[in-house]
Amino acid sequence: MSTRNGTGQPTSRDYSYSRAWRQFSRLVLHPGIRLLIRCRWAGQQNIPKTGGIILAPNHMSYVDWATIALFSDGYAHRYPVFMIKSPIFEVKVIGPLMYKFGQLPVYRGRGDAGLVLKQAEQALRDGAAVIVYPEGTATRDPGLWPMVGKTGAARLALTTGAPVIPIAQWGAQHILPYGTSKPHLFPRKTVRMVAGPPVDLSAYAGQRLGASTLRAATADIMADITALLAGLRQETPPAVPYDPAAAAQLPGGGTDGGSTPSSPSSPSSPSSPSSPSSPSSPSDPGVA
Repeated sequence: MSTRNGTGQPTSRDYSYSRAWRQFSRLVLHPGIRLLIRCRWAGQQNIPKTGGIILAPNHMSYVDWATIALFSDGYAHRYPVFMIKSPIFEVKVIGPLMYKFGQLPVYRGRGDAGLVLKQAEQALRDGAAVIVYPEGTATRDPGLWPMVGKTGAARLALTTGAPVIPIAQWGAQHILPYGTSKPHLFPRKTVRMVAGPPVDLSAYAGQRLGASTLRAATADIMADITALLAGLRQETPPAVPYDPAAAAQLPGGGTDGGSTPSSPSSPSSPSSPSSPSSPSSPSDPGVA
């Protein structure tokens, strides 16, 4: 975790949490979330019961932090550790609770991205289940498929050896579509989520963590997430993931109506296995 020194700059401190306050959060959040959504979970056998792990879900809505939190803790029995935008930690009452729950603040300065990764590394070595949204923000893909990912999850995995568990979810976007502020709670929506086997990153073991290695490992992570989502939706994903950076370079800054190529590898072919259709949110440190 981190605090600020006399100059207002964030400084690291030992990762810690309160077991009592974590239990309190379970007593409050679990029934509240279950009251508002129907849960359809799968893949528990793919999530290690102990040891540091990186849970890497797709991101479609600013309420899907709640669904992944319940999936991680209520289903897989791994208390989730999010990387959350730092202003939340400065709010009275809520901020101190975030520290007691063992969450990690992400500061806005570009140089501070490395700080939260160091803190996440420590949390992983302490056996935490760290949630990293590889896309860094809610997807901008018109079909709500995962975008090109940022490299934070891959860097954490290759630095610590922690397994990356790909997770696909579908349904939270019906509760609070991205870009809206009014949730649609009733009738209750069903959110489906599945965890896949750990992403095979063995090809990158021992390699220097240069940009090409991190991008390739990130593409493998995103491919596994996309394949899982294709199974949930029973649809075929785009041949290449949407890249918002490439889309911004098109005339007018718009898209060409489809995904733009930029990833070192395309999603693996999905097995054919459900069906369609955002305040502040947990944040990936945004390492590109």
